[in-house]
Amino acid sequence: MITASLRSHLTLWFAGLSLLTLLIVGFYVGHIATEQMKQASGNSLLGTARSTAALLAVQLRERQLEVSLLSKAPVLRKGDLDAPDIMTLMELRTQSRAEYAWMGVADAEGRVRQAVNGLLVNQSVQQRPWFQAGMRGEYTGDPHEAVLLAKLLPGAANGEPLRFIDFAAPIRNANGETIGVLGAHAHWSWVTQIVDSAVMQKDATLNIEALIIDFDGKVLYPEILAGEQMPPASLRAPSGWTSGNGYVSASVAVPSPSNANLSWYIVVRQPLDIALQPARVLLYKLLILGVLAAIVFGLVAYYLASSLSRPIERLARSAKQVQDQKPGAVFPQEHSVLEIAQLGQSISSMTQSLLSKERELQDANASLEATVAQRTADLTQANADLLKLATHDALTGVFNRRRFDEKLAENSLLFQRTGRAFALLLIDADYFKRVNDTYGHAVGDDVLCQLAALIESTTRATDFVARYGGEEFAVLLPEVEEPDSPDVVAEKIRAAVAAAQFPTVGQVTVSIGVSIAQPADRDSLALLKRADRQLYEAKGAGRNRVA
Repeated sequence: MITASLRSHLTLWFAGLSLLTLLIVGFYVGHIATEQMKQASGNSLLGTARSTAALLAVQLRERQLEVSLLSKAPVLRKGDLDAPDIMTLMELRTQSRAEYAWMGVADAEGRVRQAVNGLLVNQSVQQRPWFQAGMRGEYTGDPHEAVLLAKLLPGAANGEPLRFIDFAAPIRNANGETIGVLGAHAHWSWVTQIVDSAVMQKDATLNIEALIIDFDGKVLYPEILAGEQMPPASLRAPSGWTSGNGYVSASVAVPSPSNANLSWYIVVRQPLDIALQPARVLLYKLLILGVLAAIVFGLVAYYLASSLSRPIERLARSAKQVQDQKPGAVFPQEHSVLEIAQLGQSISSMTQSLLSKERELQDANASLEATVAQRTADLTQANADLLKLATHDALTGVFNRRRFDEKLAENSLLFQRTGRAFALLLIDADYFKRVNDTYGHAVGDDVLCQLAALIESTTRATDFVARYGGEEFAVLLPEVEEPDSPDVVAEKIRAAVAAAQFPTVGQVTVSIGVSIAQPADRDSLALLKRADRQLYEAKGAGRNRVA
């Protein structure tokens, strides 16, 4: 705790009162200026958001109208969805509009009959939302990733996943029957470029940022913020703009046609630091004026306080000597001011009493510190034991089933994110029930312990060994390349077990099933099933082997 002398306190009080007066005035003026700047910035951003939302709505309606009119072309109404003129119409449309990534026609059963560049031809789109909605009427849908189409198109230049906006309209013959759907996928980047171009008409030095938000407050754009949740209250503010979380933000709903399956908001925001910079400059000037006034008042107060504070400061210096255990501390016990004289006498007598008690406290503290240190060490060891019990098999000492499940899930997530393959070995002791029935469960437990030790000794430090259950063990291999490929590691384990001598029992063999993670795996269960199937193949082939 920082302390100050009496003269410093008096000086600070005088200076503080002057500074406080100016601060109150300054903050009041600054508050008014800040609110006015927020109002101006919010209204400006609201105007930008409205113009951006209107521009985006016009573009979306034009694309939907374009697809709708194309679906009513005479060549389509004839009913022959394989007619070459249909392809000509779609190619002309996609060549004139760079935003279209794909355009095609599908029959009433959902099979793509024709498409620009032949993409997705003869493939079924019956389960796609745009096809199902297009069979009923005109449709505009939210952005999404089209897995099949993305594989056939070049990836985004910045490494981001390809996303598309769907447009669809029913194709009806001359009798009014729906015979198919005309669908188009527009690049999501087309939408974002419209928004960015509208916002960039403003001064770029103002650091204005545009966001696209869906109906439930989730950020769709920019990609760096995709998935974040915006408070619903900030999207529907009565004034159209709010200030919070470091930004002044204006929000406007994008007008969308009645057939559009989307509800977007355009949010245009600016950092508060930039929006309120003029008000802050005014506040800083007022603060500087207050500091100068406080310095002048402080100098006057310091001169007046010096004469009163000197005797108290002498007492304070002597008390500090006692605190630092330095000899020679003298407390003046006579003074013209009665309170100061009494203070010197009281401090002198208290000092003698405190010195005697200090020795007693030192002894008690030493004993208490030793007790705390011992209790801390006991608690640390107990926590370590509890952690090992929670993650390790009590019999064999290797990891238990619960820790194995967690590790397998971690490897699966890492594989899905990075594509770095890993392998799983399932190991089962052959005829283990015969060991338990012949020699008893105690000998069976010894066999399991020796098996666990052999498996750990023949695997690498980076491999993960766990008891899967009963006489089964599992090994996760994070590396699958040569020379330590999964089948090599599995064969090494099998050979080591077959060559070992087990007390009382003699020879024990194991069967091993090997499985490697594949991109088609939706979760770790598929990998487990394959390894288990290979294990039973190894047993069915005669045991003591690797499958």
